[in-house]
Amino acid sequence: MSRALSPASSIATRRRISRLALAVSMGLAAATASAQPAWTDSVPAPRDTPYPGTVTLRVDASDTAQGIFRVRESIPVQAGALTLLYPQWIPGDHSPTGPIAMLAGLRLSANGQPLKWTRDKYNVYAFHLDVPAGVASIEAQFQYLSPRDGGYEITDRMMDMEWSKLALYPAGHYTHGITFAPSLTLPHGWRFGTALEPASTSGDTTTFKPVTFNNLVDSPVYAGQYFRRVDLTPPGGVPVHMDIVADAPKYLEITPEQLQAHRNLATQATTLFGSHHYDHYDFLFSLSDQLSGNGTEHHQSSEDGLGADYFTAWKDAAPGRDLLAHEYTHSWNGKFRRPADLWTPNFNVPMGDSLLWVYEGQTQYWGYVLTARAGLWSAEQFRDALAMTAANYDRNREGFAWRTLADTTNDPTAARRSGLPYRSWQMSEEYYSAGQMMWLAVDARIRALTHDRKSLDDFARAFFGVDNGSYVTKTYTFDDVVAALDGVAKYDWASYLHARVDALDPPLLDGLEGSGWKLVYIDRESDFEKQYNSRPESPRHLYNFTWSIGLTMADKGRVNDVRWDGPAFRAGVSTGATVMAVNGQDYSDEVLKSAIAAAKSDQAPIRLLLKFQGGYRTVPVDYHGGLQYPHLVRVPGTPDYLSEIIAARK
Repeated sequence: MSRALSPASSIATRRRISRLALAVSMGLAAATASAQPAWTDSVPAPRDTPYPGTVTLRVDASDTAQGIFRVRESIPVQAGALTLLYPQWIPGDHSPTGPIAMLAGLRLSANGQPLKWTRDKYNVYAFHLDVPAGVASIEAQFQYLSPRDGGYEITDRMMDMEWSKLALYPAGHYTHGITFAPSLTLPHGWRFGTALEPASTSGDTTTFKPVTFNNLVDSPVYAGQYFRRVDLTPPGGVPVHMDIVADAPKYLEITPEQLQAHRNLATQATTLFGSHHYDHYDFLFSLSDQLSGNGTEHHQSSEDGLGADYFTAWKDAAPGRDLLAHEYTHSWNGKFRRPADLWTPNFNVPMGDSLLWVYEGQTQYWGYVLTARAGLWSAEQFRDALAMTAANYDRNREGFAWRTLADTTNDPTAARRSGLPYRSWQMSEEYYSAGQMMWLAVDARIRALTHDRKSLDDFARAFFGVDNGSYVTKTYTFDDVVAALDGVAKYDWASYLHARVDALDPPLLDGLEGSGWKLVYIDRESDFEKQYNSRPESPRHLYNFTWSIGLTMADKGRVNDVRWDGPAFRAGVSTGATVMAVNGQDYSDEVLKSAIAAAKSDQAPIRLLLKFQGGYRTVPVDYHGGLQYPHLVRVPGTPDYLSEIIAARK
């Protein structure tokens, strides 16, 4: 049996081939015999056979001060060679991000006696040992050391616990054939939310019902000192709850209007898809200034995290409200229906990301739409959010000159969501928002083809709404997507999608005008963009001056990004520099904004004093287009499909 090779193994293979070729070319037959591979494929390939017995997993998460999770496992075994794996390819990350470096203190034993283990030479996620004769189970102990310098998973008030980081599992089997019996010890008085079913509670320890390992990994736990559970169950539907942990009790207060909007989300989603693929669903929601910025999908729950004042600063915090709708949509798109190359038999077989423009792109589309249909956004807020997205693909993604949308599906593995010096040229995970713009165009095209009798709603129900009540993953391919679209409206969908996914400079704005609106720029920010840029937990990138001078600014004048070949770029401004002064005045956002506005009627360049790598220099930016901020306006005489798209469904 074979498995995909690690990069190190691939290098070793190439070196071996080179040595063999050299030996043959020199006529040294004897060299061939000595040029055997320096590695062996020693990790058993997964087979669809049940693992005998149940793995007992006990996690002590009570050490909030030092952020240490203490793990004990009891693993049924048979005598002979055994390989234990630490999960590497994490669902939702689409990449090999399992934090193996955070595992420490590993000890294996049997009947109280230590067992020697060896880490695989070429696969750092694999641990080998020999089980002695007569041993029926082994004990594994280790600690998971959570980050202490940001990216927190546990604070003195709350915790986001993912089982994938806290378990070793036996190689050689599909994860749906390995059963775990998990238990969790929390700080005294903490309460928790999870998709797992509790079996019993003793003191601060909860034991959950046995579950297959794939479902355990898909069922994280949010817990905290300040906790509230809110019922969002749609009328006549299966249970949906929001399990909230917060930095303080005041952040748990919800107005009746806010509660209704979140209930509407569950109603609108199940109305859209006409089905559910969970026994119950839990939004695991952290409201925190330390444990925020979370967003990971699971089949019967989701990890969600925003700022502590999500409810208490409601009027000023519209950006980010689409998070819950996005992750909820993934229960249908991504977890139930999943691209065939993203399904793997265990968590150490590499995933393929080729259809993320469906998995994430259409989810991004429905995330925006459902947020508006639920009333979490007003129609104006939806349009302003969409305008900012569209503006990126109008003026701020020059990288489409050399990369395709499909190629960006490699970014979870290639870039691992690390910082990029020139985002607009390098591009990143464009399959999210570029995919969103493409699916808007598909929706508009379906409406035009059918004279507004059908829409992408019909595709969603036909494609994601099948097998109501089942949460057994159902995979799909590109051809399946095309066939489903063709079932809604006859058209050459394969060519249509290829022209946007596999071609350079794809037409990503045609969905706007196709839905009755167009993108314009004026010298005034929308209220939505003002909130987006001012929030402390603002999403990954700020856009303050992107569409004019070509700068994205962070705190204290630091240049977060420079638009490739934009005015600031041509002047020589570098990402990472700090703007110290503008036209001789100390830098502030308002000073730069005033200078950009004034330059519209002044031929003098905007002079920026930059500090970078210990040096200072002044650069003249020759820009006279004034302030530019994106908005959407109606195209006269066209159907207003966009307003129809976001109208609540009955």
